Amino acid sequence: MNSTGQVRLASIVLGVALALAGSALALDRGPVTNLPLPRFVSLKTGEGNVRRGPSLTHRVDWIFTRRGMPLEVIGEYGHWRRVRDRDGMGGWVHYSLLSGSRSGLVEADLVPLHARADAGAPVNARLEAGVIVAIDRCTLDWCRVRVEGVKGWMVKQGLWGVRAQEVFD
Repeated sequence: MNSTGQVRLASIVLGVALALAGSALALDRGPVTNLPLPRFVSLKTGEGNVRRGPSLTHRVDWIFTRRGMPLEVIGEYGHWRRVRDRDGMGGWVHYSLLSGSRSGLVEADLVPLHARADAGAPVNARLEAGVIVAIDRCTLDWCRVRVEGVKGWMVKQGLWGVRAQEVFD
């Protein structure tokens, strides 16, 4: 094969690789909202029906009952979002019951809530396992959270509702 043929073959291989990469990236976006999948949201209401399928005709399998509960969106269909909770349980929820506000679920018992993102900083409070916190921002290792008027920083590793490498303000 001459050099022109090699360049042409390399161009074709590169084009196919880019097309496949583009397809893989497209799979990471919701077909309705074009937002990332999976992503975290929170339950906007005190009650949210979880259905077997994406319509009102599908049966309700259970009801989420904790306002602010973090949920992971793993699918979209029209006005419906397929979600799962920390335990992997889920189903289809109408989008109007969800909020983009970030929340997290404390996973360990008596997690210290520090005044600063520093393990040596004073402790403002200790949070019990299962407490739902509002997440204001996250660095690579820490998240600034609020719960019942108390603010502080906790180690991200003890929080469900945020990815390990996720950083946001």
